[in-house]
Amino acid sequence: MNLFDVYPLFDVNIVKGKGCHVWDDKGNEYLDLYGGHAVISIGHAHPHYVESISRQVGTLGFYSNSVINTLQQQLAERLGKISGYDDYSLFLINSGAEANENALKLASFHTGRTRVISFNKAFHGRTSLAVEATDNPKIIAPINANGHITYLPLNDTEAMQTELAKGDVCAVIIEGIQGVGGIKIPSDDFLHALREACTQYGTILILDEIQSGYGRTGKFFAHQHSGIRPDIITVAKGIGNGFPMAGVLISPMFKPVYGQLGTTFGGNHLACSAALAVLDVFEQEHLVENAACVGAFLLEELKKIKGIKEVRGKGLMIGLEFEDPIKELRLRLLHEQHVFTGASGTNVLRLLPPLCLSMDEAQEFINRLNKVL
Repeated sequence: MNLFDVYPLFDVNIVKGKGCHVWDDKGNEYLDLYGGHAVISIGHAHPHYVESISRQVGTLGFYSNSVINTLQQQLAERLGKISGYDDYSLFLINSGAEANENALKLASFHTGRTRVISFNKAFHGRTSLAVEATDNPKIIAPINANGHITYLPLNDTEAMQTELAKGDVCAVIIEGIQGVGGIKIPSDDFLHALREACTQYGTILILDEIQSGYGRTGKFFAHQHSGIRPDIITVAKGIGNGFPMAGVLISPMFKPVYGQLGTTFGGNHLACSAALAVLDVFEQEHLVENAACVGAFLLEELKKIKGIKEVRGKGLMIGLEFEDPIKELRLRLLHEQHVFTGASGTNVLRLLPPLCLSMDEAQEFINRLNKVL
């Protein structure tokens, strides 16, 4: 049997990681400025993380959600406190797409409506409704194209208010910062107008913080830079530092009903131990603050480099837009300078390093980038 060939692969076999560095099977060391799609939050192979999940799997890796799991409650309490949403409820699942599916399902249960507002270049996942809310026709199969979604331009307040005023919108789903879409940031004014309009017309506001959340932007969630509070927040990626894990943070306005939502693997003992270890390291090593500090340094220094059309982002979620396609630049960074980066479309280099990135490592990236420009 062969693997189903859907991933274009770099000819690199990564076998080891530590902190913000990874090694291939030939012993070459790479600086990781991508964190495996923003998944590695506390660094590769963090010793506390390794010890925590090793101890847990040696005790009990899994049992179903038909029994008490005190690790889930510990995670909910700690996540509520660190994020500023301790009055919300937590539903645990396995992936970002699954988080968005459940968020949209809750919104529809609550409102009785079926239309959803999403935004141009949005990415919300690859499953049923999540992929329909993703603005990429190439990955929306005919069975997913059910006419539920209206796409609007990001930051177009008038268009948003016009659609919501029709009174039939179930939910608006928006990324804290668009990742796949090219590190595009919703403006503060737009988010405030969106929050007000959703309240006015009985529409649920869902903040997709799967890539932009969990400390990446220098606040726990990207939308907290704007001071709004959504009705539902979805998280994944950095929550488990590589262990498949996701969550939905749910406003008190929603009342749970037995059987309304469900999952086999979500919130299992091993996943919760991984997520709790991540929060331990966040607190002990002040990683949210580090993301703000090192991110500000990177943004300032990258704006000084000639040849970059625009630098966008917050904290350690940064996009570098170039006039020309970046495919060759990215390959040179990887093979000549041993740096992993990401891409958004054809012209944007995307940086999503572990939140433990140091000032010295940030400067080293700048040095290596200059060598290929």
